[in-house]
Amino acid sequence: MPLRLIFMGTPDFSVPTLLELVAHGHEIAAVYTRAPKPAGRGMKLQATPVEQEARRLGIPVLTPATLKTEDAQSEFRAHKADAAVVVAYGMILPQAILDAPRLGCFNLHASLLPRWRGAAPINRAVMSGDAETGVMVMKMDVGLDTGDVAMAERLKISDTMTASDVHDTLARLGADLMVRAMAALERGGLQLTKQSADGVTYAAKIEKAEAKIDWSKSAHEVLRHIHGLSPFPGAWSEVSVDGETVRVKILRCEPGRGSAAPGALLDDHLTIACGDGAIRIVELQRAGKAPMKAAEFLRGTPLTSGARFS
Repeated sequence: MPLRLIFMGTPDFSVPTLLELVAHGHEIAAVYTRAPKPAGRGMKLQATPVEQEARRLGIPVLTPATLKTEDAQSEFRAHKADAAVVVAYGMILPQAILDAPRLGCFNLHASLLPRWRGAAPINRAVMSGDAETGVMVMKMDVGLDTGDVAMAERLKISDTMTASDVHDTLARLGADLMVRAMAALERGGLQLTKQSADGVTYAAKIEKAEAKIDWSKSAHEVLRHIHGLSPFPGAWSEVSVDGETVRVKILRCEPGRGSAAPGALLDDHLTIACGDGAIRIVELQRAGKAPMKAAEFLRGTPLTSGARFS
């Protein structure tokens, strides 16, 4: 028999899992997501991607500010769910919530636990030069991503992949993985394994101060830093154009050839010297402008060899 589930999620990453659970016949008793926030030029309240999808599907939506009150916990228990599926919900679940579903709460986490527990696992995996990452289904406890793991899918990270590329691929892999986990749970055959105490790392939230590019680092480190922050918040650098300092976000790059002082422009194809080696910019964005290819940027922003990014 299909399970009666509560789904808890907020951003785009969560949506494929919700859709797959519905497509496989599970009953979604309610969707929990974060409250609408002001967004866009008019700063109008905008529902989360999960709320928009849930309302399209006709699923009841709840946006509590906290789950720590008795009222919120009573409301949660009243759904009489077999299990809760949690995908990037963005709120800590207290023990009373974790204990409410008959079979427990199951989280889809975008890393190969115990590596990169915490808020920004995709960004940190790319920025750190990891060769692979993945998604895992974990039975939740009160710790930060410390619960027993049920199932995993792995993904190789190439140097061409941005955080956005990894995000989109893991969202699809994760949706399929969670459906398979719920099928095993339904049959009573979901196997759980304790996380290793070795290899624990924490994926701290990305701070704005981290986004400035340090050209003194090696080309590979600079490339992974740029790709790990693309498209948001975007790794940035500044360059002088006609006496004006212009800030640009670099969204995608590739290895380049040549050497010079770190930050020096090496040619008319936006190849920039690093502490060791060079990278060539493929896509970038000026403040207030849409993302553009390097050639388009150079047509409107003439730079000469020897210009310096800082």
